[in-house]
Amino acid sequence: MRIALYGYGKMGKAIEQIALQRGHTVVLKVDRDAAGTSPTGVDVAIEFSEPGVAVDNMRTCLAHGVPVVVGTTGWYDRLTEVQALVREHQGSLLWASNFSIGVNLFFRINRQLAALMDQQAAYGVHLDEIHHIHKKDAPSGTALTLAKDIDLRVKRYAGWALQDAEGQAPIAAEVKPVPIRSERIGEVPGKHSITWSSADDRITITHEAFGRTGFATGAVVAAEWLLGTAATGPRKGLFTMDDVLDVNPS
Repeated sequence: MRIALYGYGKMGKAIEQIALQRGHTVVLKVDRDAAGTSPTGVDVAIEFSEPGVAVDNMRTCLAHGVPVVVGTTGWYDRLTEVQALVREHQGSLLWASNFSIGVNLFFRINRQLAALMDQQAAYGVHLDEIHHIHKKDAPSGTALTLAKDIDLRVKRYAGWALQDAEGQAPIAAEVKPVPIRSERIGEVPGKHSITWSSADDRITITHEAFGRTGFATGAVVAAEWLLGTAATGPRKGLFTMDDVLDVNPS
């Protein structure tokens, strides 16, 4: 694949390293000062920039008929707009709040556990997420995905609420937001925990990243999947990592 990288910070450099290891070529690197640069001469674009320019980069890629994989978070309030762009250009776009294969398996475990907890009213939930100090959005996109999946499966939760480091008093209501505590510490790649507690016990599931390699590998695998083969061409439509895992469960 000939790849355009939109966003060439630490994550972009990690993606480049994995792409080269897998036999691909990075032909275009777009930093924050050149957002919106046309993806000329590329097969696929990988977008890991900033929330303020991400949708413009998506629009540019779709207008040029280039499939795009999007790892930037913080733009999800514009998802309807992006869906319309994909339809308008009959394009190919795959987005995820986290491209780590491990995290996407963690998403599935979270959904299964939440479905079981729907009938266990004695248990309350909270989320904890920790990232490096350079991450601009809080809660993380990964935490929001986890909270949304709990919301969809447990009737006593709706939406989410950000807590400070000390936490907040429990909300006295039948339907409560999923509480999320976000911390930004040093160079932590990412750690997410979901805890269900009752008066008698506690269940916690955690995913902890050891570095950026897992995220970068998942993004390149997603780009390979989205581009398809010479015989089939790019997959058309709007996709997520669930689509990739369903075809490539390993």
